[in-house]
Amino acid sequence: MAVDWKPVSRTAAFVGAGAAGLFWLHALTSESGFLLLDYANLAVHEAGHVIFSLFGLGLGVWGGTLLQLLMPLAFAVHFARRGETLGTAFGAFWAGENGLNIARYIADARAQALPLVGGGEHDWNFILGRLGLLEADTKIAAAVRVAGWAAMILAVVWVVLRSKKDAAAGRGAGSED
Repeated sequence: MAVDWKPVSRTAAFVGAGAAGLFWLHALTSESGFLLLDYANLAVHEAGHVIFSLFGLGLGVWGGTLLQLLMPLAFAVHFARRGETLGTAFGAFWAGENGLNIARYIADARAQALPLVGGGEHDWNFILGRLGLLEADTKIAAAVRVAGWAAMILAVVWVVLRSKKDAAAGRGAGSED
């Protein structure tokens, strides 16, 4: 089923790309690695532990990261089904940004230097330890980080390309501003 995407004006694409650029600058220069969106992501992560713990300890530990990815992806799917270009792109961007946060946590699996909310066991030490992959924590984190950056960049590129296509078809004027 083809989606009839709502048009994106050049203004909306420019503002969105500018906001993404500022966020990327923030991500690249943050000394702590804890980014502005991570305050919301932390709440989603902790809620995931509670929700998924209903299905056992293993899923309870995975639940933080699962909900951290499922929430923005559900957001993207919801807007994609409605043909909402900007909402879909934001959901994809948010999922990618979560990848940066998750990668930071995975990379800490052996060192366990990051402060944990409420103390307790380190999710990724537990997960990678059970999978026999604890020694690969930084390599896995690097792959997740690359995937996160790719998702964010592709979301912005997609919006810009949609805007150009809409402008060429005369569909972008006054839409989604």
